[in-house]
Amino acid sequence: MHPRSWRFVAVVIGSLVAVACSPAPPADEAISSTPESTACEDPRPQVCTLQYDPVCGITIADKYKTYSNACSACSDEAVTGHRPGACE
Repeated sequence: MHPRSWRFVAVVIGSLVAVACSPAPPADEAISSTPESTACEDPRPQVCTLQYDPVCGITIADKYKTYSNACSACSDEAVTGHRPGACE
């Protein structure tokens, strides 16, 4: 492969990695059920990362369950919202 081709491939891969690692923009449409919690929105996530940033999910039955991250909490149809940190 020509040296220019390698540089092009390196730039493309570097750009993809930079975009994939950037944080998601805040959801302006998110409706908070309380000041410290965030409501889950439809469509629900189908695939989530394994990032560990615990949240306390609030279910339809007003029960609480700790999830590894907000995406995992909102992928559960029984969860209506979540707040930062593990449930107490």
